[in-house]
Amino acid sequence: MKIWINGTFDIIHAGHIKLFKEGRNLSGPGGYVKVGTDTDQRIRTLKGQKKPINKLEDRLEVLRSIKWIDEVVTFSTDFELEELIKDFSPDILLIGSDYKDKKIIGDKWTREILFFERYSDLSSTKIIQELEK
Repeated sequence: MKIWINGTFDIIHAGHIKLFKEGRNLSGPGGYVKVGTDTDQRIRTLKGQKKPINKLEDRLEVLRSIKWIDEVVTFSTDFELEELIKDFSPDILLIGSDYKDKKIIGDKWTREILFFERYSDLSSTKIIQELEK
């Protein structure tokens, strides 16, 4: 099965690793896990000028080193994200549970959307807030 996961992945934490591992488990033997991540400019537009903490090339290096991910791509607009998902045509979009009541970009190009529950209430934003104290 083909699995799509996307996000900022600015500061990789255990919750992200569990998400990627779940993607691999869902894909099954011979499956494929593709991860999309926002460009730096998109993150600044959506989350403010202090983000991202880690620049795109560094985030890509980390993501590409994770054994449960087969491919990593980037996007800078909702349209680009939609097109990437359309072209990949995943069996499953694996999305963080904080998006349950929100519009899911690419939802019409997948057979199923599964929501992944946040692990131990971890988030990059909370990590950054702790560091700023």
